[in-house]
Amino acid sequence: MARPRPRRALKPRRVVRLARVAGPVALSGVLVSGLVVALWPQPEVTAAVPAPVASSSIPSVSASSSATPRTSRNAASRSALAGSATAKGFAKRPTIKEGQPTLQPSRTATTARSKSASPSASLTVIGTRYTTTGLNVRSAASADSQSITVLAGGTKVSLTSGSVSGWTAILHNDNRRWVRSQYLSTTKPSASSSSSSSSSGISYAPCKSGSGVESGLTPDAIRVHRAICARWPQVTTYYGVRADSLPYHPSGRALDSMISDSTVGWQIANWVRANASRLGVSEVLYSQRIWTVQRSSEGWRFMSDRGSATANHYDHVHVTVYGNSGTG
Repeated sequence: MARPRPRRALKPRRVVRLARVAGPVALSGVLVSGLVVALWPQPEVTAAVPAPVASSSIPSVSASSSATPRTSRNAASRSALAGSATAKGFAKRPTIKEGQPTLQPSRTATTARSKSASPSASLTVIGTRYTTTGLNVRSAASADSQSITVLAGGTKVSLTSGSVSGWTAILHNDNRRWVRSQYLSTTKPSASSSSSSSSSGISYAPCKSGSGVESGLTPDAIRVHRAICARWPQVTTYYGVRADSLPYHPSGRALDSMISDSTVGWQIANWVRANASRLGVSEVLYSQRIWTVQRSSEGWRFMSDRGSATANHYDHVHVTVYGNSGTG
């Protein structure tokens, strides 16, 4: 008996057969593509950075700058940083080209300007004169102006421009100062006439014994010292500026003439008192007595005992001056 033939399986559809073939092929293609992408060299990607605040010193960058070598990019970065620093207020050192002069001022030019600005640069000597007496040198052409110093009679002075009625401009320590015209002469006076200012015998000539005490004294106090020194040459010790509880000695407005003979002391005290207005004197103290201009009608007045010969003015004549008065 013949065996029955097995029933033949149903043949799958064409779509299924295609799917069975196309699926593995597609998967293989994806895997190959991924591998290719992973192994293929990628171009360098640079993130764009916003440029700093625009400055005239920042160069522009063209589209072809990506091809610029690394050194060029670094130089551009440094230039951009410099521009940023300038924009933030940092000082930028100026560039000096070769052969270009610097902007620093010349010391010679500065010195020339300072000399031209000096008050004495425009003052010239236009003549000379001689003082006929002890003469005040003043800061302005006025009897109320400050007395700078006192010139002894017979002193040669240099004239300069700018004189006004009654006053002559002279050069004193490279500055324009003023003296009374009536006390100037074109010829040098004799020694006898220049040693005294008038028949009263007041002399303003420097003391032969020295003038160290005059340091710090006002012109009136200097005048008192020279007048006493010329009239009483036996007095050789004087005291001017020194510490004291009263302001007269510290300010240079007082002079002490040291004496050992009371007769000479009273001669000096009475003579200074008689010529107080010409010497600019405000008070005289001697032998425990005082005389002041304010109470001149009362004459010499007694002072209270201060405890010693020096404090009571027995060994010296004390003279206090106002300020700046006298001839001229």
